[in-house]
Amino acid sequence: MTFKKGLPHFAAGTVVKGFGRGSKELGIPTANFEPHVVKELPVELETGVYFGWAQIDNGAIHKMVMSVGWNPYYKNVEKSMETHILHKFPSDFYGRYLKVCMLGYLRPEKDYSSLDALVADIRNDISEAEKQLEQSAYITLKSHEFFTSDSKKVDNNQ
Repeated sequence: MTFKKGLPHFAAGTVVKGFGRGSKELGIPTANFEPHVVKELPVELETGVYFGWAQIDNGAIHKMVMSVGWNPYYKNVEKSMETHILHKFPSDFYGRYLKVCMLGYLRPEKDYSSLDALVADIRNDISEAEKQLEQSAYITLKSHEFFTSDSKKVDNNQ
């Protein structure tokens, strides 16, 4: 399997409060990284929707989809990395440590004429991520040392 330039990309940091739209408005909760993590993204990684693996506080590793960019529907002025972990958590996890491994690119970000159209595309992204992450090349990265190490340092040249 050939990865898109800049992938896989490993990122880690503390979960901070985002815009409060994921759970409340979209019904799709997201974990947001601190701005410095977003600024460390390689320039070759386009804005858009990615899939990969995520882990909270060295716990279980779960499938995820992530929006990277300015979310044109909401006209954000600051670039963000919003991770939706494909697992039900009993409560939010602000202040906890999130590790992600971005593996594949699903689509560019785009504007929407309605909230329903945005939610429909996110649901499609989730479905596609579920399928993609069943491929053996992606499953192998679930056991990468990035997830098994207690280190809070990220080295994307691993």
